[in-house]
Amino acid sequence: MSRRFSRTVVAAIDQSKILGIRAGARSDHRFIGIWPVVVDGRVFARSWKQAAGGWYRAFLDDPLGALQVGERQIRVRVMRMRHARIRDAVERAYAVKYPTPGSVKYVRGFRTVRRRETTMEFVPR
Repeated sequence: MSRRFSRTVVAAIDQSKILGIRAGARSDHRFIGIWPVVVDGRVFARSWKQAAGGWYRAFLDDPLGALQVGERQIRVRVMRMRHARIRDAVERAYAVKYPTPGSVKYVRGFRTVRRRETTMEFVPR
């Protein structure tokens, strides 16, 4: 069974519209902002661009990294999420968490096949 974040950390992530992520345990990546969502106490995100050198591709090569939650840095491991049921729940979570007019186009974009395939779960290590 995988480790879970504490309820306090999950609540902080759930309340954060943007969360800092650094990809790779031994990389020179800096913290960048991602849109996190929480589903059943588990933390997920999707990549918008999948650019070479971006966080998503870096995690494919090295699944270790860190989340910045408030003033805390939490070491994480990422896992690609391929289960359709989870991907559907992540889509619903994005729609609920990011309903503003400026966010809607991104929420819709996260539903495309290409971006659904980038669904990553973050677990503490």
